[in-house]
Amino acid sequence: MKNRGKIAAFFLIVLLFAGTIGTTVTGITKDIKLGLDLQGGFEVLYEVEPVDEGQEVTKSLLEGTVETLNDRVNRLGISEANIDIEGKDRIRVQLAGVEDQNEAREMLATSARLSFRDVNDKEYLDGSDIKEGSAKQDFDPQTNEPIVTLKLKDAKKFGEVTETIKNMGIPNNLLVIWMDYEKGDSYAKESQQEDPKYIYAPSVTKRLNTTDVQINGDFTVESAKQLADIINSGSLPVHMKELYSTSVGAQFGEHALNKTVFAAFIGIGLIFIYMIFVYRFPGFIAAINLSIYIYLILLVFELMNGVLTLPGIAALILGVGMAVDANVITFERIKEEIRAGKSMVASFKTGTKNSLATIVDANITTLLAAGILFMFGTSSIKGFATMLIASILISFITAVFGTRLLLSLWIRMKFLKNRPGWFGVNKKDIKDIKDTKEETPTLFNREVNLIQHRKKYFVATIVLVVIGIASLAIFKLNPGIDFTSGSRIEVLADQSLTTETIKEDLEKTNLEAKSIVLSGENNDIGVVRFDSVLSKDKIAEVKEHFEKEYGNEPSVSVVSPIVGQELVKNAIKALGIAAVGMIIYVTIRFEMFFALTAIIALLHDAFIILAIFSFTRIEFDVTIVAAILTIIGYSINNTIVVFDRIRENLRKINKRIRSTTELAKIVNRSIVQTFWRSINTSITTMVAVLAFLFLGAESITSFAIALAIGLIAGTYSSLLLSSQIWLAWRGKNIKEKPVSFVKKKRVEGPQV
Repeated sequence: MKNRGKIAAFFLIVLLFAGTIGTTVTGITKDIKLGLDLQGGFEVLYEVEPVDEGQEVTKSLLEGTVETLNDRVNRLGISEANIDIEGKDRIRVQLAGVEDQNEAREMLATSARLSFRDVNDKEYLDGSDIKEGSAKQDFDPQTNEPIVTLKLKDAKKFGEVTETIKNMGIPNNLLVIWMDYEKGDSYAKESQQEDPKYIYAPSVTKRLNTTDVQINGDFTVESAKQLADIINSGSLPVHMKELYSTSVGAQFGEHALNKTVFAAFIGIGLIFIYMIFVYRFPGFIAAINLSIYIYLILLVFELMNGVLTLPGIAALILGVGMAVDANVITFERIKEEIRAGKSMVASFKTGTKNSLATIVDANITTLLAAGILFMFGTSSIKGFATMLIASILISFITAVFGTRLLLSLWIRMKFLKNRPGWFGVNKKDIKDIKDTKEETPTLFNREVNLIQHRKKYFVATIVLVVIGIASLAIFKLNPGIDFTSGSRIEVLADQSLTTETIKEDLEKTNLEAKSIVLSGENNDIGVVRFDSVLSKDKIAEVKEHFEKEYGNEPSVSVVSPIVGQELVKNAIKALGIAAVGMIIYVTIRFEMFFALTAIIALLHDAFIILAIFSFTRIEFDVTIVAAILTIIGYSINNTIVVFDRIRENLRKINKRIRSTTELAKIVNRSIVQTFWRSINTSITTMVAVLAFLFLGAESITSFAIALAIGLIAGTYSSLLLSSQIWLAWRGKNIKEKPVSFVKKKRVEGPQV
């Protein structure tokens, strides 16, 4: 009767979650904000510079600038805008889903410092003389052309100004209206240009005692309205220097979103199938909890008001792989206990207890890498790190508590008692519990000694490292504009492209590319690189041309040399801090030798990624740094599992080890015991990564390649390299400093 109640509780919990997910998931996914790469839009990083020589860029000045920018964005009717202060003198603006990117960009970058000057550039009036909110778009009553009208505060002052201008005589009696006049600008120079920087220069033939001012020009209705909006939003108290920008066409966003969501469904589905195939009934329980995990991560992300990007979706699916890892560790420990002859209930209790410390250690080290990513990453990388951190925390809760809860409701059922196959254990592999003799763990039903081949692993690793060094020395990396500065244009067409057609298109806009690379299923995407930083006007021209030519707005990224240098510094700093943090944590939990060995293994994994990217000449951009840091967290996760088993086996012996041979047996035993856990975790994560690689958007192809390479390298280093290095290192001075994880005896107090 009691067991029936537990089964009823199981189905009640499952149905409750199924009903909740089914009725709310659509609303949650609709409310999640999509990043630029999934719906189009643009992002700009500005460096704030003082207008006056004596001015200082203070926090209040930056906050005032953000307030003005927000006002301008609101006038554009954009609801999903993120404008944030970064550091001491920078502001990052992200506008997702904006329809007219050129208009928005122009409106943001314009300081809107309106001034009225004479032909000698002497200033008479500025923005402070204009009545707030008075500017509006109108039509000239005589020509019916679009104009901008505004009201001044003081009619008398304007009369005096126009009197002065009138008295300068023809042809100098011009009232020159400037927007964002800068030092070095002049009417004399600009009047000779086809497209002068000043807005309007009417002649003044009489004194005008009025507050009404009419600005004519070569306006369209849209441009006149835009100018009126800029004037009404007020002038920025600073100059805005563009350091970095990226814009994504709406078609690119839709294309990327559809492909990525499809890849996600396939990847998650394959993970579920694999888990059920390998672990049978517990795998089915894990699939239920993974579904709950995905729902919870989306819910938390929506409550956090997070912005979901392509790397963010990748982090979500990677999180699925890491959530699987916690389940795999637990299930493998349960299987070990079943093989030892224990009952289902005893196996469940012991397996879940023994796996907890390993799961905690593995998750904390990965969380450390994700936290460092968040601290030093750019906006899209921060999104990836945020999703990864949330994924780790929620996967821990669902795997440690959720899976155990659901499995505990079934574990006492009689029909499971004599069915070890439901847990993936063959009956013939179960020994008699009375047999206390410790069996040597096997792989493929064979006793293996992986330790005896360690010299081969060392030689193979050294050869790979030497080849990698040679590749990096000869070919170097192929850095993207994130690190070198320059411009990048991504063209999407409805038909196959050729490099010649793109070259011809660029010639029409007076541009010459450094490189043109075709991609996509039918070569329908062209990626164009430039060494130079394209101007705002040139970007607008290029986007207009390609949209007219192919019907899709291209994506454009521009990075200044300053930002490129900072990205390199931040990447190195992030790797350094991650290494130091992991050394400290692993030293506290294990010992210094384990920590240093783990770092060597991590450097190996990162180096392999760099070497292969160098050899293949795949573009190395900022997302690859995110992939490397992710692999560092993932690799140390695997390494910690092996180290944890070595420590556990040393504690079982409960004595000091003074022989290298004896230590080698323990290390070999630990590797074999954790072998299938590492392989299964890597396979499930690799399934998700390969789904992104072959089915996902082209923009994260290099990211997926880096993760795939890192997973292979990380699995190799954690199973066959790190523990072997530790053994060789510790074996050298084992007699002087024995290996020991002897359990401390409890000191009993005096009996009362």
